[in-house]
Amino acid sequence: MFFDLRDQRVLVVGGGEVALRKTELLLRAGARVCLVAPKIHPELRERAASDAALSISEREFKPEDLEGARVLIVATAQRALNRFIAKLADARNIPVNVVDDREASRFIVPAVIDRDPVLIAVSTAGTSPVLARRLREKLEALLPRHLGAAALWLRSLRKMAQKKLRDTDARRRYFEALVDGEAMRRFVGGDAQGAERIAQQRLAHDSTAPKPPGEVTLVGAGPGDAELLTLKALRALQDADVILHDRLVSSEVLDMARRDALRVSVGKRPGTPGFAQEEINRLLIDYARKGQRVVRLKGGDPFVFGRGGEELEALAQARINFSVIPGITAAAGCAAYAGIPLTHRDHAQSVTFVTGHAEKDGREPDWRALAGARHTAVFYMGLGRLDHIVASLIEHGAPKERPAALIADGTRQGQRVLTATLAEIGALAAAAALPSPTLLVVGEVVALHRSLAWFNQTDAGDEATRSA
Repeated sequence: MFFDLRDQRVLVVGGGEVALRKTELLLRAGARVCLVAPKIHPELRERAASDAALSISEREFKPEDLEGARVLIVATAQRALNRFIAKLADARNIPVNVVDDREASRFIVPAVIDRDPVLIAVSTAGTSPVLARRLREKLEALLPRHLGAAALWLRSLRKMAQKKLRDTDARRRYFEALVDGEAMRRFVGGDAQGAERIAQQRLAHDSTAPKPPGEVTLVGAGPGDAELLTLKALRALQDADVILHDRLVSSEVLDMARRDALRVSVGKRPGTPGFAQEEINRLLIDYARKGQRVVRLKGGDPFVFGRGGEELEALAQARINFSVIPGITAAAGCAAYAGIPLTHRDHAQSVTFVTGHAEKDGREPDWRALAGARHTAVFYMGLGRLDHIVASLIEHGAPKERPAALIADGTRQGQRVLTATLAEIGALAAAAALPSPTLLVVGEVVALHRSLAWFNQTDAGDEATRSA
């Protein structure tokens, strides 16, 4: 929340250096600051003599000082007094910040990057002011000095855009084109006339051009860790009007999307009806035909057991424009976070990704090839058929002592990795009650987990059968 404190009475209790810093910020925000303290910093006296917005009462605090205050800042050196004043403010429903006392405060004063009217606040909820300050310094270096002026310029274009572009989506796309393109680069670089010329040319074009057709972007969300999103995927999420997402897409990834985008969960859960693939295809086509920018967001990579090809076939038949942004597939991401290289010169020269689901026509994978030596087999969604997978591998030549691993919630904070021999992995999985989906990795490379595990490791001598 940003308070508009222009011409509002703000009470500051305290007269030292901290009160001086807070008062300077409040005066910059346009507040009328009333400061009460028995001892006053000399710079505060000088400021009060030259600024009518600051009044000073050189005395002890009195409860009646709170009357008419919109906000209260308490900055005395006495903790008990600070908390007493904060309780009085609470009783009067006056927001209070007690400096260096998060528990007694009702709001936090953040570190601020000021490009008026653009303000960026950085807060650590009072846990680390130094960290907030360092983050502010980094942002200060990244943001152009003319950013505030650019915001005012964009505001000056709104009335004209509303007049010429009646459609809300058209106006949003117009301003996106300005902010993301050459116009903004010109303006923040000091060429305001060049930026205005580009803006007017774009407005004239958009006001007469037909509404652009909708499109669908198939986006891989990766295995869970939001920081594994590609830059291209992030841009697509920020531009999307509609997002159709699977249940495997983490909430952290969805938080990267544009806040006002329509989000539709089309995930399927084992044992429940869920959305039929035909219904998902129809939704993609319907939204695109309405001129929407649609993101079909899938866990992992959309072309690896994600049915992405089927969806694109439906879009192609409907003559809908589409594109694909690949993601890190679960096998690569989860194995890397578990410290299990899928190939290794000494242990595995090939790797196969296999779906753990049974084929509808009863077909089985090539078990003999999967059971071969110096080979890694990765089974997606195989937890429900784990006993069948293990029995089939052993039947077709895999030794019972071959290492195997189960990875649940891979790349996330709650990641669990269970390792055992092929003969023992089933019993271990049953005892651990792992969630679905869980990835199964079978091969000599799994033995490297003990020495290469790095993510969320607390003990180098981790149990042979489990790490978390």
